[in-house]
Parts: sequence; structure tokens; C-alpha cells
Amino acid sequence: MSEKIPVRLVETFEPSRPKMKAKTSDNQIHTRSFTGLFRTLRLSGAGFLFLAFFGTVWLNWGGRQAVLWDLSESKFHIFGATFWPQDFILLSALLIICAFGLFAITVFAGRVWCGYTCPQSSFTWLFMWCEKVTEGERNQRIKLQAAPWNLNKLLRRSAKHTMWLAISLLTGLTFVGYFTPVRPLAEELLTLQIGGVSLFWVLFFTGATYINAGWLREAVCMHMCPYARFQSVMFDKDTLTISYDAARGETRGPRKRGVAPAETGLGDCIDCYLCVQVCPTGIDIRDGLQMECIGCAACIDACDSVMDKMGYARGLVSYTSEHQLQGGKTHLLRPRLIGYCAVLVIMIGALVLALVERPMISLDVSKDRGLFRENSQGQIENIYSLKVINKTQERQQYTVSLVDGEGFELHGKTELSLAPGEIVDVPVSVAMIADRPSSSSQQISFKVSDSDEPHIHSVAHSRFVAPLNR
Repeated sequence: MSEKIPVRLVETFEPSRPKMKAKTSDNQIHTRSFTGLFRTLRLSGAGFLFLAFFGTVWLNWGGRQAVLWDLSESKFHIFGATFWPQDFILLSALLIICAFGLFAITVFAGRVWCGYTCPQSSFTWLFMWCEKVTEGERNQRIKLQAAPWNLNKLLRRSAKHTMWLAISLLTGLTFVGYFTPVRPLAEELLTLQIGGVSLFWVLFFTGATYINAGWLREAVCMHMCPYARFQSVMFDKDTLTISYDAARGETRGPRKRGVAPAETGLGDCIDCYLCVQVCPTGIDIRDGLQMECIGCAACIDACDSVMDKMGYARGLVSYTSEHQLQGGKTHLLRPRLIGYCAVLVIMIGALVLALVERPMISLDVSKDRGLFRENSQGQIENIYSLKVINKTQERQQYTVSLVDGEGFELHGKTELSLAPGEIVDVPVSVAMIADRPSSSSQQISFKVSDSDEPHIHSVAHSRFVAPLNR
């Protein structure tokens, strides 16, 4: 005996009503200008990030560029701290923390990273502002696009692309300036004496900014960004997402200002399509949560402004949860979010501890390729090369010794004086003074310590090889 599963058709919009086309005939989204709380928050956040990105690279610290990832010397300066390739584990930990932070934010409030702080979104909004300045508001831009080429269109388009290229070039120069000193780089670029490698990377990032923010725009968010694909697995019914309250808004329809919805038999939505016209990805939020939504809240600002004019309560489109839309209550504190936050706090604490306890002396040991040799006193010797790095910002005096070196004797230079950030290779030999080795290969440990503060030290291990038939 078989049972039929009941099926019902669910329409996300009224079939009789044509859907609003966000894109024009040129297949381009032309957004409308708007104001509102979330726009102000987004502009403030983006302004701070732009100021940090474009301004930090020009700061000096202790006679050098404050933030510089000097690839040629394998040194990474971040204000008063200098990091070396040996410290890359800290960078890996920082990236993991950022990933967990993104997960926690997504569980709490959806895709707000994309809408407020993502570089692609921020530069896209900036390039859209350039369009508004040079080509006018949305309707003017649509008319200009459809108009035949003439002097007015040529001048406006030229001004727009000039602004785009200027911002892109400044972005490329700034980005490369974090990896090579920016002042000489800018001077070389202005005097056309820039090297081929530097010129390539400046032009590469200039082109990437120009194409991504000027031409691809929402296509990057919708088709190229992997975050859009896996964000749904982090959502739950209590995640705050931008949603349209269909129970309150339907049925949609126009009416005069000040007319109560109950008098017309309609919902609060007046079907003005402003929420579509301000959306940078061109979606209609009233069709439900969609992958293309970047959580920028432009539709909330637009809808709230319309509700204010109509005399209705705000919140027809708002940050809300699925539970709340169904008449329940949003649970902000829940196991998954608490778990993410707990792991995040633990990892941040571990990173801070690792930074505080980071050894300011680095010691690497490499053994000579020869197995062993016999010195003038008839002792078995092994040859080693010690690589010592002074990670501090001051000249330091160091002492080299063996750890638990019973049966062995260290020969070579044991007192070192290193300038800030200096790297030296010290050749030393270790002689076996014991009568008979306990094995053909034994572990030995080298230690380099601060002469004034012996508790500041670094230890590295190697092997000592000797014949058993002495």
C-alpha cells in the first residue's frame, strides 16, 4: 500500500505581477541614491578602513616605514615589532582567528562582512559614487547609456574612467608599498624610473581594482566569491538576516500618502521597488533570502524612508530571524554561537601569549655534510654552522654554549655582538672528550643567550656522529 505525499505550490511573488528588472538593457545595475542609518554606518566603517589602508603605509616608525613586509630581507616590520620567517606560525594563527571570527559573525548576523567591510563591496560603492558624480543619478545614467555617442557622453564617460583609473592606480601603488618602501616607489613611478618587477605588480593591482570594482562588481560577489557558497551552512533560524515581513507587507499595492492599509485591503508594501533600485546586486528582497544578498541593508534604509513618508511603522524590511518572522523569539545566545565565541577567545588569548613570549633570539643549527673528523688532539669533531638572529630593536651581546654538554666541548667563537635585526652565521666545532661514545649518533643542544639577561635564550638541536670502534 502506498501513501501519497501532499504537495502544494508556493509562489514567492504573484504570477500576475511582472517582476522588477534590476538590470537595464545594457545588463548593468544602476543603483539609486539613498540615505539612512545603515548607509551612514557603512560609510563610516569604509571610510575608516580606507584611511587605515591608504594612510598607514606612509607612517614612519624609528627611522623606517612603520608597516613593511620586506620580502627581499625576509623581515616584516609592524610598528615597533619585527617578525621573521620563523614567526610565520603566528601569521597562520592570525588567519585562523580571522576565519573563526568570520564564522561567528555569520552565525550571528549573516553576511554583514560582505556588506560593510569587504574590500570588493567597499571599492564598488566608491566606484558607484564616481559614476554618480560624473554621470548623474540613476535615471540620468540609464538615459546616458541608451543615448548615442556625442561630446557630452564622451566627456562624462572619460571623467568617470579617469577617476576609476586614478583610484585604481593609487590602490595598486599603496598595496605594493606595503612590500617595498613606498616613498622611493612613488618617486620612481613619478619620474618613470620604476623597476620592471615593481611596475608589473603596481599595474597588476591597478588593473585588478579597475576591473573588479568598475566592471565585474556584483559578479564577483555572486559568482566568484566562495563565501557566498558556504555561508548557508552557518545560518540557523536565529541568524539575523535582512528579510521582508510578508505577513505585514502583503498584499502589495500603491495608495495615496496617509491612507491606512486597512482602508484599501492592502499590506504595508506600496510596491515602489525602491528596495530593488538601491540594491548593489539587483535582487528583490521581497522574494526571500537569496545567495546574492550581501547584507548591506540598503533596502532597509530605502524601505524605512518610504514607511516614514507613508506614516507607517518602520521594519517592513529589517534585520530579523526566521524564528521572529514565524511569530517566535530570536535567541541571540545559542550553543553554536557560544561555541564559536569561546574558541575565538581561547585562540586570541593563545596568540597574545605567543606574542608576549615570542623569543627575541633565533638560533638555527645546520651540520656540516661531513660525518666527523679527528682533530690534532686525537678527539672526534663535528662541524656546525649556527645562524643567530637578533630580533630586537637594539644591539645585543650573546653567549653561545652547549646544553647538558657533558662529554663534549665547544670550540669556536662563543661571544657575539649583533646589531638590531642582524643575522650572523657562526662556524663552530664540537669535540667529544668522553673516552667512548654511547652510540654512533647522539643528540646535542646549542643555546644562545643574552649576556645580560640569561633567561632570554633560544635552544636548537642537532646530532653528533662518532665511530663506535675507537
